Amino acid sequence: MNRSEIEKKVTGFLLNDLELEPSLVTMDARLEEDLGIDSLDFVDIIVIVHREFGFKPTPQEMGIAKTVREFCDYIESKLG
Repeated sequence: MNRSEIEKKVTGFLLNDLELEPSLVTMDARLEEDLGIDSLDFVDIIVIVHREFGFKPTPQEMGIAKTVREFCDYIESKLG
C-alpha cells in the first residue's frame, strides 16, 4: 500500500467513522486539539486500523502521533 492510499483511508475513516467536519481534516491537523479526538475515539481508531490495515496499534503507539500526517507516517512505518 502506498502513501496516497494510506492517507485516503485515514482521512476516509476520520470523516466517515468519526464523523469529523471535512474542512478540519488536513494532514497538519492535530488529532486532539484540532479534531477533538478523545480517548474513546482512539479506541475506535485502534479497531478501525486493525480492520483497514491488518495490525492493532497499542495505545502507547497511538499517543506518539500528534497530527494526521504523523499518524499516516506511523501506519506507513508499520506496513513497511
